[in-house]
Amino acid sequence: MVRRLSAQAIDTLTALRDEGGWLHGYELSRRTGLKPGTLYPILERLALRGLLEGRWEQSPLGRRPARHAYRLTDIGGRTLSEESRRVDREPRRRTGEALA
Repeated sequence: MVRRLSAQAIDTLTALRDEGGWLHGYELSRRTGLKPGTLYPILERLALRGLLEGRWEQSPLGRRPARHAYRLTDIGGRTLSEESRRVDREPRRRTGEALA
C-alpha cells in the first residue's frame, strides 16, 4: 500500500519544487511555516522515500557550521504532482461536517 503524504509534506515538497534547487532547512521552515521540530522529521521521512535528497554545505567563509540543504528528486516531483491531483479530486468537507 502506498502511503499518502501529509499536508505538511506536500507543502515542503512544493517549496522545494518552487525553488528549483537547493534549500536549507531554515529557509524551508520560513517558507512553509513549519517549526524545526515538525519540519526535520518530515525531511527525514521524505529522504528515506527518495522524494528529496540532502547534502551538507560548508559556509563560504568557514565562519558558520555546515548546513544541510535539500532538493526535490525526479521521483519527488512526480509524487508531488500525483498527490496534488488526488487532493484536488477529493471532496472538501465543510467545517463541522461529521465524518462518515
